[in-house]
Amino acid sequence: MKKKVLFLVLVLVTSVYISCKKEVTNSDNLNLLTSHIWTADSLLADGNDASGQNGLLEMFKGDTKFNEDGTGYVGDITGTWKFSNDEETALTITSDSLVIPVTANIAELTAQSLKLTTRFPLPTTPVTTADVRMTFIPK
Repeated sequence: MKKKVLFLVLVLVTSVYISCKKEVTNSDNLNLLTSHIWTADSLLADGNDASGQNGLLEMFKGDTKFNEDGTGYVGDITGTWKFSNDEETALTITSDSLVIPVTANIAELTAQSLKLTTRFPLPTTPVTTADVRMTFIPK
């Protein structure tokens, strides 16, 4: 009888533990960011198109993919990314292709649009930066 009660208590405790175990869920921003392959819609530096040949943002042109494991690519740049703050309103992209990591504010993130803003150093005078706005749409 004691063994049956002990077994029943063990089964009950295990069931309660499994049913109460908190499931880890991804945030809305993580789901929105990683659920698409994004394609560059506009790449502006100081309000002007900078995606053309020899443009400041030429290497960002093309498709972009943010993977849940923190890897991905933006145009010709392959590297890693992470949210820069707890509110997930900014992200940092790191790559051997970039002189410095790029931290960008997420100005908009919906299922139809990703807009990033940042300041990017000019190649001719790295101490001078351009105001950059990159807009992506789902592919």
